[in-house]
Amino acid sequence: MRRTSKLPIEVLGLILGLLWLSPFYLMIVNSFKSKREIFADTLKLPEAFNLDNYIEAFTRLDFLKTFMNSLIITVASVAIIIVFSSMAAYALSRNKSKISTVIFFLFVAAMLIPFQSVMIPLVTIFGKLDMLNRSGLVFMYLGFGASLSIFLYHGTLNNIPKSLDEAATIDGANKFQVFWYIIFPMLKPITVTVGILNTIWIWNDYLLPSLVINQDGMETIPLKMFFFFGEYTKQWHLALAGLSLGIIPVIIAYFFAQKQIIKGISEGAVK
Repeated sequence: MRRTSKLPIEVLGLILGLLWLSPFYLMIVNSFKSKREIFADTLKLPEAFNLDNYIEAFTRLDFLKTFMNSLIITVASVAIIIVFSSMAAYALSRNKSKISTVIFFLFVAAMLIPFQSVMIPLVTIFGKLDMLNRSGLVFMYLGFGASLSIFLYHGTLNNIPKSLDEAATIDGANKFQVFWYIIFPMLKPITVTVGILNTIWIWNDYLLPSLVINQDGMETIPLKMFFFFGEYTKQWHLALAGLSLGIIPVIIAYFFAQKQIIKGISEGAVK
């Protein structure tokens, strides 16, 4: 009886899953087709899985250089977010006061502020400081990514007893050593979560790089993809192959770390 009662929910979940996967199916399948095959029948499998579209898209996208641009910006941004957010969350969780509580809730409230409301003054200020480059972009990502990261770290740190800090302090460790050698290694699940969530966001972000990156050869994959897709709008076989190339790295990274993401969110979101 229990199995029968769950059947409608399972069927609904299967249908929703197939609907969610359908755009990916169309993109992947049609990326192997010729233009003639795409217009003949969009849904059917290709007559032959030809890699010519991917080879041409790879070359025209200058994919290796564009990939390295995205990789440098993403790795630098995520590393800085992890370091500063974990330290800020540690300070807020271990120094309970009215001021720390207000600061924490300001970080939480900052998650509700849409980027579009601050992008014009932000770019104007950074333009005056001559920071419309990769370094400025990394600094902006720290500002926008810190709120959620601090929230997740803070929830996990509240579950770590202060007695560990006190024991390490008695043994002669200073606060910096207590955090980096005792506390931070215990934050591995949430650190992986913060890293993956910010990696997916930064890797796929188009709007902020489009406002900040103004040098040829410095484009990230989404930015390069925008110009590539616009150039080959009528050549869907090349455009879809380019889009597939752009999402492959994130999908691979997610599959390797999905268990850590689920574990980290469940630990960080609940005090």
